[in-house]
Amino acid sequence: MRLYLIGHDYKYAVEQMLLTLWPEERPEYPAGRPTGERMELRLSRGARFITASCVLHRESGVWRGRAAAELERLTGELESDRVCQRLVKNAMYRAALRAGHRRPAWGALTGVRPGKLFCALLQQGLDEQEALRRFIEDYDVSPERAALCLDTGRQTMKLAAALEKRDVCLYVGIPFCPTRCAYCSFVSQSVEKSMKLMEPFLEALLQEVRATAEQVRRLGLRVISIYMGGGTPTTLTAPMLDRLCAALAEEYDLSALREYTVEAGRPDTITEEKLRTLRKWGVDRVSVNPQTMSDRVLEVIGRKHSAADIVDALDKVRRVGGFAVNMDLIAGLPADTVEGFSDTVDRVLALAPENITVHTLSLKKGSRIMLEGAELPTAEEVGQMLDLAGERLRAAGYAPYYLYRQKFMSGGFENLGWAKPGTENIYNICIMEELCSILAMGAGGSTKLVRTDGGRNIRLMAPKYPLEYIGAIANTCEEKEKIAQFYGAWKET
Repeated sequence: MRLYLIGHDYKYAVEQMLLTLWPEERPEYPAGRPTGERMELRLSRGARFITASCVLHRESGVWRGRAAAELERLTGELESDRVCQRLVKNAMYRAALRAGHRRPAWGALTGVRPGKLFCALLQQGLDEQEALRRFIEDYDVSPERAALCLDTGRQTMKLAAALEKRDVCLYVGIPFCPTRCAYCSFVSQSVEKSMKLMEPFLEALLQEVRATAEQVRRLGLRVISIYMGGGTPTTLTAPMLDRLCAALAEEYDLSALREYTVEAGRPDTITEEKLRTLRKWGVDRVSVNPQTMSDRVLEVIGRKHSAADIVDALDKVRRVGGFAVNMDLIAGLPADTVEGFSDTVDRVLALAPENITVHTLSLKKGSRIMLEGAELPTAEEVGQMLDLAGERLRAAGYAPYYLYRQKFMSGGFENLGWAKPGTENIYNICIMEELCSILAMGAGGSTKLVRTDGGRNIRLMAPKYPLEYIGAIANTCEEKEKIAQFYGAWKET
């Protein structure tokens, strides 16, 4: 789409809304006089208001949208940018609706963390009902989805009140899986192709564990949660898991640890030996992720196991004991139907895991689903899947505790974590709501250093793929010095 920005240069905000409304369109910024099908986006200041206006030109007609805010809301550079970007987005959104565009599931919201916006209203001192009203009014979010933000916001505010300034979570990324699922675009290598990399990867990872631990000790940081994800960490052998967990226990003071999670997501990687090894080191939460309980859908997405294997894996977890269990489901998988997804939800509820995470299929460019053009459920069908899951989970005693969105999600919906009371996962809340720093180790690890006082957050990224991670491990370890620099700058302010 041709885009003409007048009186501002908020390209990122414009492109976010463009992606939400017309994901198939690509932004163009032609020079010269506006012509053809296009969108003209103007930002102007008056005596009392700053106003964004959008004029959408299509062959079928011309539509306008407008949004304004009082100048007194522009209280500083950062807040001014936020207000102006929101005005530009809302103007685009209103023009699109007038042109007949279907209202997106999350209204005019484009970001991945709607709960963070909702909690900001609570932190301003608004009561829950007033925050709901403002949230719905400002972003055109449906009352049902705003209510999800209230549910998850309560958990966020409760956890935030219990955290201290130097609390951190650790993330350990294991980029290996038995096979690559059709919907996956994560950094993961099939063990069928990369078995020889597992041992040198582990050696490099142990170096990064030690380098990160040195900074944690130096700064007096307190580890409250460990999350081992991937990939599928239980692709590692039991001796490898033992070495890794032993290193974490040796290098870090874990006396304040409140939870220890390992994704054992693929049932074809779960053995009682591995589970006993994890329990020995204090792991108290695992994921056993079916995604679907349909053997047909499992085959289509490239999983080399059956629904019965999922039940067997969960039996192993229960026999070893001591684990809370999360199970992931995905709404919108190829070959799935509303009826099939309904059956999956009922069968997973019968297994009674402590947590159930209901994901919406994210249509990632690098996934086999997108490359092969698989036939997928419609947005309407995905919405029905999510609605029936929510109804049955609430009836079974689960409540929403964390929520996030991704780009290219089928129907523009959300991923929502559900938990039985008292089993909420701290790490998931912390990373999604940016409550504390996440210190990441492993290929593709994204360390996020969080300023809870409104200052600028910082990311440190490790190389994505196992071979390049191994080759660059010295540089990755040296970069850990930036953790000390971050906390030193924060202390000075």
